[in-house]
Amino acid sequence: MDDSREEYVVQNREKAKKRQKILILISIVTFFGSAVMAAIPAIQEIAQQDNASVIEGEESILKQQEQGFELVLQREPNNQVALEGLVKVRLALKDVRGAIKPLEKLVELNPQREDYKRELNDLKKDVKK
Repeated sequence: MDDSREEYVVQNREKAKKRQKILILISIVTFFGSAVMAAIPAIQEIAQQDNASVIEGEESILKQQEQGFELVLQREPNNQVALEGLVKVRLALKDVRGAIKPLEKLVELNPQREDYKRELNDLKKDVKK
């Protein structure tokens, strides 16, 4: 009987060690899972801040380009490269109304260009909406 009791005790200890290892593993997974879940909002906030700063940077570059084209047009009102650039920059800035005037000038300077006329008509339709 002593042998069977010792065997029973040994088996119970082994089962207890297995349960303990499983509990430790579950605890570790739970701990790291909760740490990751807590970190996700912080990571998302950092990503949003980075996106916002990139957008602000792009917008400031576009504003600088717009000012540059406007300066060129003050000296050379019929400069087609500056007019085209100004139209593109203002469209990138979502300033549809502001893009119409230089595009009208391009149509006036190049009445044969159908693409300018088409773009101008499209912009005017967008403004009416």
